[in-house]
Amino acid sequence: MKVGAVTNWRVAGLLLAMLIIVGLPYLVTLNNARDTQRATTWVAHSNSVKAVTYQVAYVMRDSEAASYRLLAGDGNEQTRKRASRAGSEAPTLLQELRLMTRDNPDQQIQIGALESDINGRLTMMNQALSRLQQADSAGARQSLRDAGDLFKMNTQIAAIVQNEDKLLQGRQEAASRQALNGRIVLSITALAQLLLLTIIVITSERQIGRREVAETRESRAVQRSQLILQAVREPIALFDENLRGLLVNTAFSELYGLDQQQRSQPLAQMGEGAWSDSVLLQKLTDVLLRDRELWDYDMIQRTVDGVDRHVVINARRLQQRESDAPALLLTVSDVTVRALAEQKVNELNRQLEGKVTQISDVNRELEAFSYSVSHDLRAPLRHIAGFSRKLEHHLGERVDDKATHYLEVISGSAQRMALLIDDLLVFSRLGRGALRLQAVDMQSLVDEARALAESGLQERRIVWTVAPLPMVIGDENMLRTVWQNLLGNAVKYTGHCEVARIEVSTQQGRNGDYEFTVADNGAGFDMQYADKLFGVFQRLHRASEFPGNGIGLANVRRIVVRHGGRVWADAELGKGARFHFSLPATDLAGART
Repeated sequence: MKVGAVTNWRVAGLLLAMLIIVGLPYLVTLNNARDTQRATTWVAHSNSVKAVTYQVAYVMRDSEAASYRLLAGDGNEQTRKRASRAGSEAPTLLQELRLMTRDNPDQQIQIGALESDINGRLTMMNQALSRLQQADSAGARQSLRDAGDLFKMNTQIAAIVQNEDKLLQGRQEAASRQALNGRIVLSITALAQLLLLTIIVITSERQIGRREVAETRESRAVQRSQLILQAVREPIALFDENLRGLLVNTAFSELYGLDQQQRSQPLAQMGEGAWSDSVLLQKLTDVLLRDRELWDYDMIQRTVDGVDRHVVINARRLQQRESDAPALLLTVSDVTVRALAEQKVNELNRQLEGKVTQISDVNRELEAFSYSVSHDLRAPLRHIAGFSRKLEHHLGERVDDKATHYLEVISGSAQRMALLIDDLLVFSRLGRGALRLQAVDMQSLVDEARALAESGLQERRIVWTVAPLPMVIGDENMLRTVWQNLLGNAVKYTGHCEVARIEVSTQQGRNGDYEFTVADNGAGFDMQYADKLFGVFQRLHRASEFPGNGIGLANVRRIVVRHGGRVWADAELGKGARFHFSLPATDLAGART
């Protein structure tokens, strides 16, 4: 067998040598033919480029000549068509020229300059034709003269043709060098062929010894593979075409209680009936006979320890090297723990579905509450406000100062209650609506909110410092509400400052998020009440001092949290406040919808 292998190796080496002897000259000749064909193609290409360039010049000259004939009184229709042909043909020819030289940056620059001159000439020609239609022959003639004086295209045309000539000359020189290289390669190939034959003769003898070493290493590798197979904790077995055991590892023997003699018995008799499933045996037979594969076949087996185990079986056919008969490789994975975990997960999913149902019920109740707030509670408020006005009209001049005060308190309280209801509905909708995610320019939102906050404040002095802000992914309308509330509060709580200073900045957070900050030098607040700051209807200042309903910061917090960020603040009473919020810098993987 070793002698036959060496003979085959030598025959393969001789065939390889013959292939090199014949193939290398053929490849060199083929390469030379390709170079010649490529050179011919480039010559034709260069001639085509020059032809199109000359055609551009001809079209422009012909149109200009026809324009002069029109000035001389030639009203022939054919002359008019010639005068206007440059406007339709020249751009097309220039585009064709660009496509033909798109791999040459220098030519593209020259064509660009030529295109600029031609566009200028076309403009002046159109101006001349327009003046001619207005019977201004002198002006038309002057436009044509200006076209020739201002836009000289001959230089660019000559440069384009000269570049193509240089390219053609360079390619011809390269083709000559390649032909020389081909002759040198042919000479080297002849020497290499002789050297290759010598090497084959010498190495064929050395290969015999190397093969003996390789066979020894292969034998050791087989032994190591068997050791690894026995050490693997996953049950693995190899069966013949009759499903009788050929090789069984230790894990398989332990799982199904096999001794040394039982390892060679049929699969159906192993494990005290664990493999008696007729459907499984038929599938394994199909794997052997039809070269199919069995993947992740689930079943419950009772092993020799009396435990029902959930196993996953995989099988595939192998071809034995020493025999033509196929073999079956069988692996068994004990997934009992995983099955129990999946069962627990399914139970948790059912519980989660119940929680989702409860949440849906709560959301429906919230919808009903919002409807009640927006409809049922508004009617009494309208009655209170309406009847207070009617009472005021009814009393007329009999209303004294105390009654007027009472009526004003009733009316103001009703209006404030209506505003509180509106704010509460806005807060509720912010928690239910779906996020419409898109790229949002925070800089434009800040500018927009700043303009809104400054409207109607002509007498106040406000110094703004706004740093460059990044783009984020989020709901644009909701983030607009965040900036309007924060900047509006900054303007409002600096109302008692002679010069209000408001700063908007951003920085990269520890987790890669964007952290935005709005700082002011206004009233500030006591940090011991900071936990109430973002609550609904929570205020740290009197309404008579700073108006408001206490819902804005609650809206800010809800919006930012839904975007996967957080909100916090720090301040000092009488020395200003700093409000911070963070947003993810890339995506909204953690956003709540």
